[in-house]
Amino acid sequence: MLTNDDIQKLIKANSEVFATKEDFAKLITRDEFGQFQKEVGNEFTNLREVIQALTVSVDRLAKAVDDMHQEYVAITAKVDRMEKWIHEIAKKVGIELKP
Repeated sequence: MLTNDDIQKLIKANSEVFATKEDFAKLITRDEFGQFQKEVGNEFTNLREVIQALTVSVDRLAKAVDDMHQEYVAITAKVDRMEKWIHEIAKKVGIELKP
């Protein structure tokens, strides 16, 4: 097991590798980190709003496509009905319809 002397020897031997409190303090201050957190939080909030707007847009688009599909089905049924009437009228009048 390592003793305190062993640990101190390791620290002295590798002092350029181990970071000290002062080294960490030079990297970023608490205020800077707080500002960074605030900016990241704002970015996530903006991203969330953009995703929400996109979701709403996709929902509206899906609804429009569904409405158009229903309208297409109704128009197709109406055209089929009219085509049938035209063939019945042509048959009664004696006109031959060619495809």
